[in-house]
Amino acid sequence: MIDVAREAGVSAMTVSNVINGRPGVSADTRLRVLETITKLGYRVNLAARHLRAGRTGAVGLIVPDIDRPYYAQLASRLAKGVERRGLHLVVERTGGDAERELEAISFGRLRMYDGVVISPLRVDAADLERLHFETPVVFIGERPVPTTFDHVMMDNVGGARQATRQLLTTGSRRIAIIGGRHDDHVDDMPSLRTRGYRQAHTELGVEVDERLVVEVGSFAPGSAAAALKQLHEAGVAFDGVFALTDAAAMGVLRALADLGIDVPGEVQVIGFDNVEETEFLVPRLSSVEPGNDAMAAQVLELLDRRIAAAHDDEQAAPAPTTTVVTARLALRESTR
Repeated sequence: MIDVAREAGVSAMTVSNVINGRPGVSADTRLRVLETITKLGYRVNLAARHLRAGRTGAVGLIVPDIDRPYYAQLASRLAKGVERRGLHLVVERTGGDAERELEAISFGRLRMYDGVVISPLRVDAADLERLHFETPVVFIGERPVPTTFDHVMMDNVGGARQATRQLLTTGSRRIAIIGGRHDDHVDDMPSLRTRGYRQAHTELGVEVDERLVVEVGSFAPGSAAAALKQLHEAGVAFDGVFALTDAAAMGVLRALADLGIDVPGEVQVIGFDNVEETEFLVPRLSSVEPGNDAMAAQVLELLDRRIAAAHDDEQAAPAPTTTVVTARLALRESTR
């Protein structure tokens, strides 16, 4: 530990804080210490510290939020799967903060699990390339990760394209996209889904009114409802809404009801994620089904292979894979 501290130019206490995932270390310092650990080949025998057998019986799920229906239901699917394997799931919330994401993937924290599923929002591929993970890791989500890792993601562009085409082919011509991006050149969820929205318009020869691309501070129902009402109050006409998440679509439906606008007669609405609550809204919400069950099954299969290889010296580590799960539409009462 002293060698790591000297090489990284920090105190031994700082190295200890990074190794054990403690807060209070800046993102830059944390990354520098983790790089130095990798460079020097420093190892902490947490297996001996926690379990002499070298197995913890736990799988970690590191996500930005746990109050969004999508992440809550993802956790439920994975928990059922790991429990069938005689393990249990531990969920960590990062809030989408870069420093907290680095804390979660710190050397010591990862070694507390047999395998880890990570959905990063801020840590980028360049940071991940400089780090070394001994614990089996599977990444999920749309953020780019190095090809040396297993990565399972949904077809954000294709799903959004399908949703927008559905609205266009059933009569909508002025489709508001709640949560969209005017600059969609970043590989994050809002940008990818906005690309699909624009692609559908181009394919069907319908021009996008940029006033209908509505950026939001969050995808919470309240934020989406406020954004929809502001659009209406500004006098911008719309006859369709593509909300980038089902949570946002719930807010849209509430706002349209408050405004006395009929769904789907006057305005069609479609969301994305196909969470369980869509079946119980009034009207029932049409949504993009991104392959939720297939994603969970693929993640668990990849973890199985990685964990088995990690505990069998004679078994070669499998080649990393990138899987894009096919999306489809789940059409209900909010569309024609």
